[in-house]
Amino acid sequence: MIRFEQVSKQFLNGTFAVKSLDFEIKKGEFFVLIGPSGSGKTTTLKMINRLIELSNGWVWINGKKISDYDINELRWDIGYVLQQIALFPHMSIAENIAIVPELVNWDKEKITARVDELLKMVGLDPKEYLNRKPSELSGGQQQRVGVIRALAADPEIILMDEPFSALDPFSREKLQDDLLEIQRKLKKTIVFVTHDMQEALKLGDRICLMKDGEIIQIGTPHEFLTNPVNDFVREFVGSRKLSINLNELITSIPVGKEFLSNTKTISLSTPVDAVLDQLALFEQIFVEENGKVIGNISRQNAMKVMLRYLRERGQINE
Repeated sequence: MIRFEQVSKQFLNGTFAVKSLDFEIKKGEFFVLIGPSGSGKTTTLKMINRLIELSNGWVWINGKKISDYDINELRWDIGYVLQQIALFPHMSIAENIAIVPELVNWDKEKITARVDELLKMVGLDPKEYLNRKPSELSGGQQQRVGVIRALAADPEIILMDEPFSALDPFSREKLQDDLLEIQRKLKKTIVFVTHDMQEALKLGDRICLMKDGEIIQIGTPHEFLTNPVNDFVREFVGSRKLSINLNELITSIPVGKEFLSNTKTISLSTPVDAVLDQLALFEQIFVEENGKVIGNISRQNAMKVMLRYLRERGQINE
């Protein structure tokens, strides 16, 4: 979907922001770029839609170099969400969301239906919010509008540059949950920049940890928690050997046999490490005891338990 091939960015003073990046982001993947300040994560993100031009190498989208796209069409086809929400203050919420669909000449009926659909998706009643100005919304509500504005023209790719970092913890967690729900429904290719490892572990299908313009490790949240490649990764994640009881991961819900097709089933005695390995392959796993299904383990719930475990032990900061 998106491929970086030997990509570097060097500024006029000779400083390299990123050096020889080689990686690929899969279609429909939630890909998180993380690292300390100055690691090159935002530069990497902005090269995808040519807000920052490459010095060397190539970025490909769907097998075509980004330099071969018309720059306006490239940006219209890529949603973009910033930390600074950047809603137009003099325009209504409906007008803010409709900007890109209007630029690409959607008809009025289609735009109206799309605006209503997106507002409902993030729990904002169109009748109540369509004609409000951004100043009449809370910070969390404004950021919701910022997210759905990026989705308005139904782009394949969404770029998100620390979109939730300025929000209070409650609003931030709610928006993270909203974004995960949106991604489950729409399966967009999302490239997300954050400096918060807890956020990266919660949201990402894969995480790319950068330092000094170079990639240190790319992997799933499970791989970062259980198999960091060096001391820098270990320290950044704050992970040690997990000693979670399997029962902590199980959601006890009645499960009929009709739910068991095309899923993984394990016994209650399965080691936690083996369960986490399976969750890299399956969204959920059913748990049996004495031949009877007693509940299930979802990937999302397992990640929440691991994050809570690490926070309680001071291994991840709030």
